[in-house]
Amino acid sequence: MIIIMEPESTQEQVDKVVKHIHDLGMKTILNKGVVQTVIAAIGETSKYSTDQFEILEGVRTVQRIQVPFKLASRDAHHLDTVVTVGKNIKFGGDNPPVIIAGPCSVENQENLLAIANVAKECGAKVLRGGAFKPRTGPRAFEGLGKLGLEFLDVARKETGLAVVTEIMDARDLEMICNFTDILQVGARNMQNFTLLNEIGKTNKPVLLKRGLAATIDEWLLAAERIMDKGNTQIIMCERGIRTFDNKYTRNTADIAAIPVIKRLSHLPVIFDPSHATGKWNLVAPLAKAAVVAGAHGLIIEVHPEPEKALSDGPQTLNFENFRNLVKEIDRLIKVLAPA
Repeated sequence: MIIIMEPESTQEQVDKVVKHIHDLGMKTILNKGVVQTVIAAIGETSKYSTDQFEILEGVRTVQRIQVPFKLASRDAHHLDTVVTVGKNIKFGGDNPPVIIAGPCSVENQENLLAIANVAKECGAKVLRGGAFKPRTGPRAFEGLGKLGLEFLDVARKETGLAVVTEIMDARDLEMICNFTDILQVGARNMQNFTLLNEIGKTNKPVLLKRGLAATIDEWLLAAERIMDKGNTQIIMCERGIRTFDNKYTRNTADIAAIPVIKRLSHLPVIFDPSHATGKWNLVAPLAKAAVVAGAHGLIIEVHPEPEKALSDGPQTLNFENFRNLVKEIDRLIKVLAPA
């Protein structure tokens, strides 16, 4: 951490800052220039906010020289983390992108099995489906709860697909772990620290979605919290963020976040074009853009009749459009493969 003093700061103020740093158990390196004094704090600085130093008299600004998400950082782990789900589904590294597909919400067993079979036929490896759904309005369909989990379990056994479903409440953790292969932390819960702490104590792979308006640092710090509790099997998921212009799309798709995460972190990162756009006819172009940008996978909403879906129908692909998209993705992967 670098502490830059005001040009007119006094020696007494400098000494007090140095003493404060030493009292916190860190060492200092002092650089007295002609105009300004710069103090380097050496040690475990991640537990302290920059505010704790900026409030000291004579301090102009404080800058970190290390990222606060040390466990999630590529600086701490140079090689890519590959998250293995089941026996042979691999996210990350040089593995091809994994397709996750399914309905926004689990509606009934027959419907879910039809979707699961089409997903498997098209090469998807993971079935998505919400049993517990965080909805903005209190009277919107919020999922079937445990019954939805049981339907997912039947689909998993009949198709061999792995299952990812969202967890909203730490009290449901043990129950949901019994029915899923990947725990999904939705955008609204990315900073539900109680939930993240409990998930961190499990050994279940986690799909961590970016918050509605979260910065990349905040998103990586959410991963850091899970890792700090012991669970390192995290798949980052970009799903668009809320910005000033959402007239034509549900969210603003941050495709750039994919290569940024790959540069900053060793964790795999996938893309959700359904939530990022909110419109079914934008899903395919954004999905392909994400693959070109280096995404390790895609999570796509699919339903036999999107117009009748109980949630998020406008952003959901029907079977025909999903089949066409997967064919295009397969061709794209071949083109991008190393010669």
